[in-house]
Amino acid sequence: MATVSAPAPRRRRSLRRFVFMLTAFVPGAVFASWALVQLTGWGVFWWLAPVVTFGIIPVLDLLVGSRSSDQSAATLESLEDDPLYRWATYLYLPAQYLSLIFACWLWAGGGWLAMGFIDKVGLMVTVGIIGGVAINAAHELGHKTSRAERRASKVALAQTCYGHFYVEHNRGHHKRVATVEDPATSRFGESLYHFVPRSLAGSLRSAWALESRRWDRAGRTRWNPRNDVLNSWAMTVGLFVVLGVWFGPVVLPWLAAQAVIGVGLLETVNYLEHYGLRRQKLPNGRYETVSPEHSWNSDTLVANLLLFHLQRHSDHHVNPARRYQTLRPRAEAPQLPAGYGTMVLLALVPPLWRRVMDPRVLAHYDNDIRRVGLSPRAALRVGA
Repeated sequence: MATVSAPAPRRRRSLRRFVFMLTAFVPGAVFASWALVQLTGWGVFWWLAPVVTFGIIPVLDLLVGSRSSDQSAATLESLEDDPLYRWATYLYLPAQYLSLIFACWLWAGGGWLAMGFIDKVGLMVTVGIIGGVAINAAHELGHKTSRAERRASKVALAQTCYGHFYVEHNRGHHKRVATVEDPATSRFGESLYHFVPRSLAGSLRSAWALESRRWDRAGRTRWNPRNDVLNSWAMTVGLFVVLGVWFGPVVLPWLAAQAVIGVGLLETVNYLEHYGLRRQKLPNGRYETVSPEHSWNSDTLVANLLLFHLQRHSDHHVNPARRYQTLRPRAEAPQLPAGYGTMVLLALVPPLWRRVMDPRVLAHYDNDIRRVGLSPRAALRVGA
């Protein structure tokens, strides 16, 4: 009897389920780096993660292209209920911390090989990128209603000392996105190097204010262990103390440096996700409802598979509780010219960034500078 093969779309969905699981093995870059150095003696392999993230993946995205096909309601429902996608985020956490422990052992002189300073810097950047992707996993988990997933989100953030993101992102950024009140929305003409300190300071102030108001309303002191800013930071302190005692104080500078890399990666992604976009004020003084037009999208296939569909950012802001596997492309959203890896590199060179992105922002608003997301001072100059 002849067998009937599964329809092509079903086969593709089945393959994609398991490809998403590869994200859980991103922390394996530390082990892969060590193994390749052992086999070849080439210290360049300590830089494996940045080479893959900013070299190989952008090239693959260029070759493979984008996947922007939408899916039926029945397909989206089946994807939402598929537990395999959730395990991709769950498994990232143990892999993340196993790789961090292994890296500390290497920084402390283990691994049966000699590491020079440059080698350790390469390992630090690799670990930092893993921590940056962990913030992305925390982002996915923190939006869910399950208490276990929300707690796991804070655990994922401990490596990068960025626990207040759990508070500010969900209750601050999503409410104020694409407005001058949002520290995580970059403004038209603002360089990455001006945006990052403004976003870091503003997000920290916002997170503390949000938690303080929550406990003031409850009639309790904000200085209590259930304060989500304080208990998230306590996780980082506990983690670093344990690793410092286990492997010695020599690992502490490397732990601090990898956290800077991870947070820097996250803030650079924040920079490009809403650059120059603005929600208009209505006659009643309120801002218009968040729509797909208030986030930049990129639907490059390879990067999306490894970033839990973070590049489908427009649909995420319209439907923040939607699981990553069901996020849709949203053709009406403004489109980045390349994937996140390429755009992060472009953002590091402000003149190139503005040459590429400023015309796109203006075109999105029909060349009406008054509708663009400007700084308050610039908005006054143009009468916006």
